[in-house]
Amino acid sequence: MKRTLLAALIGAVGLAAAGNAAAQTFFRINTGGTAGTYYPIGGLIANAISQPAVPNLVATAVASNGSVANVNAIAGGGAESGFSQADVAFWAFTGTGTFEGKPKVADLRLIANLYPESFHLVVRKGANIKTIADLKGKRVSLDEPGSGTLVNARAILAAYGITEKDIKVENLKPNAAGEKVKDNSLDAFFFVGGYPAGAIAELAATGGIDILSITGPEADKLTKQFGFYAADTIPAETYKGVGAVKTLAVGAQWVTSAKQDTTLVYNITKALWNDNTRKALDSGHAKGKSIVRQNAIAGAGIPIHPGAEKFYKEVGLLK
Repeated sequence: MKRTLLAALIGAVGLAAAGNAAAQTFFRINTGGTAGTYYPIGGLIANAISQPAVPNLVATAVASNGSVANVNAIAGGGAESGFSQADVAFWAFTGTGTFEGKPKVADLRLIANLYPESFHLVVRKGANIKTIADLKGKRVSLDEPGSGTLVNARAILAAYGITEKDIKVENLKPNAAGEKVKDNSLDAFFFVGGYPAGAIAELAATGGIDILSITGPEADKLTKQFGFYAADTIPAETYKGVGAVKTLAVGAQWVTSAKQDTTLVYNITKALWNDNTRKALDSGHAKGKSIVRQNAIAGAGIPIHPGAEKFYKEVGLLK
């Protein structure tokens, strides 16, 4: 009888463990390269929303190539959610811009607008690049295919009358580009992300870079052409030895699929804006302070997920 009772207890424990394991929900947040801003912010959010904040939820931040790759992963079922620039999300949803001629990602939905991503055009001091026009004939990285930066870099070059044939194009993530700038084998690189970006901060500590301003009628034309772009300033000494930089910015958004469960996304959205997440964002990254609930639906160029929509109605952001 003792053996029977022991076996029953072991079986009950096993069933309970199996039940708990089965009840766990895994939720990936595709971010960007590890040297950018998406990845550390994604890690902070993933930790904050995981159990116990959302019961049985295991959220993880996944490194990726960036906005375009993240949208494609969501569309293909390779990720439950991801970060994307507002322009890329809109183009994917509408089948326009960089998604022209491709199937619309009609199920793309917004969880939250997060923070402004600043356009960085980093140049090597010895390369004698004072203006965007000076990029002609230089070795310039536009970032990897699949990144939002690549899309933006091409738009900036076009606005200033520069084609990719005018420069020696490379397609590198910021950390790899930074290494090549250090050894004088690259003259400049683009990066679009929240400041301060780790790879650029590390490079600035060596004293060998400047960041070009993106201003003038060309920049004004871009903000009119793409309603997602806005004038922005990277404050002086954000990067050691670099003064204030007038540039452009685009919203960073957390997006998902309409196929994701409404209750799950409601609970995730609620956890994103709770007091514990607030503390984690404020202390975990310089850009975390810019992630505020009152801007959660700002610049939404795609529909809001019903779960997120329910939360925003509850707190008065939506009627």
